[in-house]
Amino acid sequence: MLDIKITKTTQPKAKPQPGDKLGFGKIFTDHMFIMNYTEGQGWHDPRIEPFQNLSLSPAAMVYHYGQEMFEGLKAYKNGDDVYLFRPDMNAKRTNATNDRLVIPQLPIEDFVQAVSAIVDVDRDWIPTDPGTSLYIRPFIIATDEFLGVAPSKTYLFMVILSPSGAYYESGLAPVGIWIEDEYVRAVRGGIGYAKTGGNYAASLIAQQKAHDAGFSQVLWLDGVERKYIEEVGAMNIFFKIDGKVVTPALSGSILPGITRDSTIQLCKSWGYDVEERKISADELLEAQNNGKLEEVFGTGTAAVISPVGKLRYKDTVMTIGDGTTGELSMKLYDTITGIQTGKLPDTLGWRVKVGE
Repeated sequence: MLDIKITKTTQPKAKPQPGDKLGFGKIFTDHMFIMNYTEGQGWHDPRIEPFQNLSLSPAAMVYHYGQEMFEGLKAYKNGDDVYLFRPDMNAKRTNATNDRLVIPQLPIEDFVQAVSAIVDVDRDWIPTDPGTSLYIRPFIIATDEFLGVAPSKTYLFMVILSPSGAYYESGLAPVGIWIEDEYVRAVRGGIGYAKTGGNYAASLIAQQKAHDAGFSQVLWLDGVERKYIEEVGAMNIFFKIDGKVVTPALSGSILPGITRDSTIQLCKSWGYDVEERKISADELLEAQNNGKLEEVFGTGTAAVISPVGKLRYKDTVMTIGDGTTGELSMKLYDTITGIQTGKLPDTLGWRVKVGE
């Protein structure tokens, strides 16, 4: 168990008030968690300090070779109670990413304790308006002062917090998705399944192209055959086709989303046939033309469930259903957010109470 030293700020910032427009990831709380790693010593010196800028050498390896990772989860308040949603899954995914990027393993219990501790310190920052939450950003960066392609010998593990509103300004209103057919995000054997900034940097050019055309997000195709659906820039993707729920199988180039896993479990418990398999853009077009493409939605920590109202592929723009939020999308959103906020019973053991 970590022995966390807590130093509280003497200059607390003004907190957002109910009704304030928060945006996403723009406001940060008073404190942050920090822990160092030194080769031969391991992880050490866990502490919570006032939120402040870092002082790093210009030669720090993170700047030059991109050895870094991050995670994302949320905290919710219900009365005096504060909850996390499946933080052990984020800890496990952290270590899967660390393995791929040759970053030292972080004990699952230490990850969960660090997140819980910083959320507990800044629990008064958790917004309570509908659709809001406290976004949690754990991350690890390589800090060695060395210009050479090799794993760093020192790291920082940090956790910062941001009171946030809906990821999309439109909230649960259906979004438009651009199926990208020029650029690729990742290939099998690469780092597509890892939660690392390089994947997101690779997505920016297509994201800009999609935005310029009036679409909210990019849906990526596989990097080899350029025809199989993989994932959206910030979400996994699901299709309801002729009554079945279909999502791309995890192939090594797709992020294993925690909301994705939760969605699959819930859909199976409700009696849906769920298929994790390859699905091509051409299959989607055929399903649309045959009237069998009933719903499309994204899943992710930031948006939870994001209904898709239209899909663009090459010269075709598909309107999904009647362009409104589908019945399954709505049920999933209500159920997952209900469990997260403590408004629905947690029969699956997903909710973790902070401070216990």
